[in-house]
Amino acid sequence: MNVRPAGPDEADTLLAIQREAAVDAFAHIYPPERYPFPDDAVREVWAEALSDPGVEVYVAEVDGVPAGAVSLGKGFLSTLYVLPAHQGSGVGSALHDLALERLREQGFDEARLWTLEGNDSGRRFYERRGWSLTDETRVVPYPPNPIDVQYARPLNQS
Repeated sequence: MNVRPAGPDEADTLLAIQREAAVDAFAHIYPPERYPFPDDAVREVWAEALSDPGVEVYVAEVDGVPAGAVSLGKGFLSTLYVLPAHQGSGVGSALHDLALERLREQGFDEARLWTLEGNDSGRRFYERRGWSLTDETRVVPYPPNPIDVQYARPLNQS
């Protein structure tokens, strides 16, 4: 596995990773036959992230093929997506650990993240890595507008 910074022209690569991972993980929240994946909106979010100097985006490759991605900035682990075929192989852990290291290097003492309330496997992933639920929630802007919950984690722990 190789982890590298995303290039400025990789919004479509990041969109493809997010789409495949999210449709697989969140079909119980966003049934794809009822809520098609919002390609255009997500592509635009990735393009904005790639052009924002305050955001870092990394791609994990396995055998030269993108397998996952992570973005971070402003004290947040913003996104972490791993293709279903690579889940459980260490790709997600490597991206997670890189994000925390980069946030630590940026001078943050604590990291935060948002994840869907119904993302049981993702929540277990984060909780096993020392993240704790905060009292903060928000409504996701994509129908059917589920709830995001916030987690926090000190960056001085391993």
